[in-house]
Amino acid sequence: MRNQVIFALLSAVMIVTLTGCTTSIQIRVLEPAKIGRAAETKQIAVSPFKGDQVGLSSKIETVLSKQVVEGKPFFTTVSRNEVDRLIKEQSLQYSGVLKEDRLVEAGQLLGVQAFVSGEVSAASGQDETFYEERFRCLDKKCQQLQSYQVRCTRRNITLAATVKMTDVARGDIIVAENFSKHRSWNTCVDQMQRLPAISAGLDSLANEVARQFVAMLTPQYRTMEVELLEDVDIDYTAAQEKTLEVALEFIEAGRYDKADPLLSRLLSSTQEQSYVAAYNLGVVKEAQGEYARAKRLYQLADRLQTKPVEAINKAVSRIDLVIRQYEQAQSQLEQ
Repeated sequence: MRNQVIFALLSAVMIVTLTGCTTSIQIRVLEPAKIGRAAETKQIAVSPFKGDQVGLSSKIETVLSKQVVEGKPFFTTVSRNEVDRLIKEQSLQYSGVLKEDRLVEAGQLLGVQAFVSGEVSAASGQDETFYEERFRCLDKKCQQLQSYQVRCTRRNITLAATVKMTDVARGDIIVAENFSKHRSWNTCVDQMQRLPAISAGLDSLANEVARQFVAMLTPQYRTMEVELLEDVDIDYTAAQEKTLEVALEFIEAGRYDKADPLLSRLLSSTQEQSYVAAYNLGVVKEAQGEYARAKRLYQLADRLQTKPVEAINKAVSRIDLVIRQYEQAQSQLEQ
């Protein structure tokens, strides 16, 4: 009797666990650039930075040149050689760096819309020593322990920089951002782990700054998690249940082209009375970038739900924002 009770309790826990599980997929959505004016300045030159021992300006130029959105390059960059040649020919430099008050003039001569300049104010690495406690056995059965200290090293690397983008036509600053990056690595004498060279650590931080700065100027894809509905909401036939099951498997596999006709057929066969079919088809359309169709399907699912379904409520609220941001990003691409 006791075993039967335990079995019943375990079964109940398993049922709750299984029914509480949900399946989610990752969907990419396009969001507009944080700095909208960057869309108006796609032809860019990057000047040498003051105090730039880490090659930050070159890294920013490289990242700018590699920005591709919707299959097309977002920026056109002037080569560093061309920038250096102009600076020297026109005597626009001071201590090897382009003078701030000559940025607009240099940009006009190069035929660009914006100039990126900046300064690396800190680039350093420092080691510090500390100790960690360890324990060792004093007998074979390890019933007695002895503590001891091991020497460890922490390598601290810091990079600070200011990066600006100047509008050549207007002569004002589009964006000026201060970056402060710090990272630490630890190792102890009883570990095999090696500390990175200071130069390698600074290079990593400089790449991080370059990516972060350029991301502010460019429409970016963001990945979000979207829940699928797996439990039927109305009386399905065995064939309809199988169609839903197979469609969900295709969605999880990223084969939206396969899931689309299956869910369309399922929705039609239920006389558009199943919010599960409507919602899941909406997810497919959203993943495919067919946002207007996705919105109509989410609205249909919303009308059909007889009690609040969290996934549907989230979708109804989300889709308008997704559409608005996508339209803003497309506008930036077209400028």
